Amino acid sequence: MSVTTVRRPTPAPTPEGSLMELPSSTAGGAALAHAFAAGDDSALEELYRDVSSLVYTLAVRALGSAADAEDVTQQTFVSAWKARETFDPDRGDLRGWTVGIAKRRIADALAARAREARRAQAAQEHVPTVGADHVDAVLLACEVEALGDPRNRIVALAYFEGATHQQIATRLDMPLGTVKSHLRRSLTELRHRWEVSDVAS
Repeated sequence: MSVTTVRRPTPAPTPEGSLMELPSSTAGGAALAHAFAAGDDSALEELYRDVSSLVYTLAVRALGSAADAEDVTQQTFVSAWKARETFDPDRGDLRGWTVGIAKRRIADALAARAREARRAQAAQEHVPTVGADHVDAVLLACEVEALGDPRNRIVALAYFEGATHQQIATRLDMPLGTVKSHLRRSLTELRHRWEVSDVAS
């Protein structure tokens, strides 16, 4: 299994309100831990089969997004594989260590989401409200069109039609992360253009 390609795991079934438990440690678990630390590719595949559903379930519950949960699951196993030399199989449990990495990746995703929301809010504060002033509306439409495809369509859908990021991704058949990235860069560019225009006027 390529460490950069992770299939969507099946969420781990758990009773309502119960805590999810890691698979119990066995002699096989110890052998897996030593093989993983030694860089055995098959150990990564087995670890993925054992723990990916739990990692995905934790992520989707925390983030509320299947796409973001898939990203976190992939990042978890990529991070674990890259950091395998730091894992001591004689002192720690491989499954618990991997879940610890997953929790850090979830925290990173939540922090990135919060940063993106703050940047988007700051950018929106510098974009004139369409309809408040006809001249500003026309100028804004021209500036958005000048962004070029597909960024002009993404911004138009978001701010003229009120579409959500997920709705835009679906309509344009584009990955959600790509939509967010295009929108963030577009808003920053629009804000810069309006600031320059204000100084020149």
